[in-house]
Amino acid sequence: MITCKIFGEPIETDAVCDELETISYVDASKDLHSDEDIIFNGAKSFLKFSYPLLKDDIVYGLGETMGGINKRGRSYVSYNTDDPHHRDSMKSMYGAHNFFVIDGETSVGYFFDSPARITFDVDVENSCRVDVTVETLDLKLYNIVGESAYDVTKQFLNIIGRSFVPPLWAFGYGQSRWGYKNHKDIDEVISNYQKVGIPLDYVCLDIDYMDRYIDFTVNEKRFPDMKEYVWEKKRTGIHLVPIVDAGIKVEPGNETYETGVKNGFFSTNEDDNPFQAAVWPGMTHFPDFFQKEAREWFGNEYHKLTDLGFEGFWNDMNEPSIFYSEYSTKQSRLDQALDFLMPSRAEKKEGSKNNSYHDYHHFYHKVEKKRMCHHDVHNLFGAFMTRASGEGLQKLLPNRYLLFSRSSYIGAHKYGGIWTGDNHSSFAMLRQNLIHMASLNMCGFLYTGADTGGFGGNCSRELMLRWLAFSDFTPLMRNHSAIGTKKQECYRYKRTDDFKRVIALRYRLLPYIYSEFMKALIHKDMYMKPLGFVYPKDEKARRVEDQLMVGEGIMIAPILEAGETHRSVYLPEEMVHVRFDGENFYEDVMPKGDSLITVPLNEVVFFIRKDHSIVVTRHLSMNTAQLDLRDVKPIGYDVDYDQYIDDGYSKLTN
Repeated sequence: MITCKIFGEPIETDAVCDELETISYVDASKDLHSDEDIIFNGAKSFLKFSYPLLKDDIVYGLGETMGGINKRGRSYVSYNTDDPHHRDSMKSMYGAHNFFVIDGETSVGYFFDSPARITFDVDVENSCRVDVTVETLDLKLYNIVGESAYDVTKQFLNIIGRSFVPPLWAFGYGQSRWGYKNHKDIDEVISNYQKVGIPLDYVCLDIDYMDRYIDFTVNEKRFPDMKEYVWEKKRTGIHLVPIVDAGIKVEPGNETYETGVKNGFFSTNEDDNPFQAAVWPGMTHFPDFFQKEAREWFGNEYHKLTDLGFEGFWNDMNEPSIFYSEYSTKQSRLDQALDFLMPSRAEKKEGSKNNSYHDYHHFYHKVEKKRMCHHDVHNLFGAFMTRASGEGLQKLLPNRYLLFSRSSYIGAHKYGGIWTGDNHSSFAMLRQNLIHMASLNMCGFLYTGADTGGFGGNCSRELMLRWLAFSDFTPLMRNHSAIGTKKQECYRYKRTDDFKRVIALRYRLLPYIYSEFMKALIHKDMYMKPLGFVYPKDEKARRVEDQLMVGEGIMIAPILEAGETHRSVYLPEEMVHVRFDGENFYEDVMPKGDSLITVPLNEVVFFIRKDHSIVVTRHLSMNTAQLDLRDVKPIGYDVDYDQYIDDGYSKLTN
């Protein structure tokens, strides 16, 4: 059962599909002083809500946050933040995912549909309640009651709409690094992967492919014939995926800039002139993605890249990230880069975060014919960039596109996926990656993944192998690192055969991964789930924080600690224990309960649920262009597997 209380005059966020018969809408503004809803008036206006927690209740959700699968004991702030130093104590990350479920004797979920800043205090200092403070009087609050946390989540996924559909090649292994400066660098990466026999499907192009870091341009000296180059790579099964940033360079003569200014498509300052802020190309304007016409214009600008043959993109810097403006202290691009790469340097400086928070109070958008301060709608900016891009690519490309973004809000999942931002090379970040996957799936984001190996820092051989072993199961599997860090392409490490073995599992498992992803997408379900969603009556399973369910048939329990080759694992039922050594799958049945398993650094271990089977390819392919989804064999229990198969490229019609 779903009800929606409407406070004030909330703007349309595109998170929930048009008013559905399954939702009962109530005008809550007429009764603001009920026991549940308390209003505070003063210099600012707030809505505050409080929900009691029993001792054994688990709180799931909130998407991309630090902490565990169970959110109790922490404070979280929904205010999209460009801060690459993912300390355990940080309250805000790149996304605003305001949905959580309280699961215990009863199961109930809440979605706070507002782009404003929201604080979630979840059992802080053992308060035994969830306190939510919304910094606006305009809100849609959805209340969902169900039989279990999983049931509540599936009801929520049903009302927010289906995830976007990536092409099959987007499930392959991708290589990325800030610092590939020209086609020779890209050729070297591709050639070296091929030499050591490690599969590869795409290479990402960071800002160096652009002309002076300007969106929708190509540096012709570094890539003299980009169109031919893109098609040449596609003929060999390799896709190139360029970056697009949120700021348009202020440069008379640039067609994108000129059109934006002429039509009033940019965000404005207090004087109603285009707001200026510095990002990579220098001073830029930010498109006003809250205007429908501006979204259509920006989305169509991708034709300058799709005309060259590109079919995949990643959107970045769309919190939006701001280096400096007339309202803030100037910080050079070098300073920004050094702060990204050296967390200790940034933390020692006064005001180690970027200038953005102050700047956000000084520019404006046209929102449903109203002029609103960016601060008040901040959490939607990146999501609406994704929306503009996705809607444009739907029109520009005849088949599916790849799009993943850094900043997000629930609703953006309909247009693209996300990666979890500029993480760091550490086992702590690997563990956080696992936790993010379950929580983001709850919020509709199925196509997700982290920067495998870590974006900042220097990834060790051990960490890369362990992270790859986990990323084998995430829809987005991209190795990405920052300029100035140790180069972490897999062929650079010793004993590359170990990397070949681990990544080979991804390609052997792709028929199952793709099938389970597509079934979850079509049925508005989750692809990766906490154990408690599948085993709600098993109290021990509900408390597991370092294992996940992948699709209907697999459970994973990756190594998440340095120096470990063994770990304890809890099986809620009898399962088949599967070990992959690079060529063969070895299976043995393990009983329900606690077990100690061995996981050598160059192997991957997973489990198949009782009375389930999965399918794997009979042979290793070097990219998805060579993959035959029908040439499979079953492993696990002796039952049929219901495999979803399509051509991997055509748009879904239903």
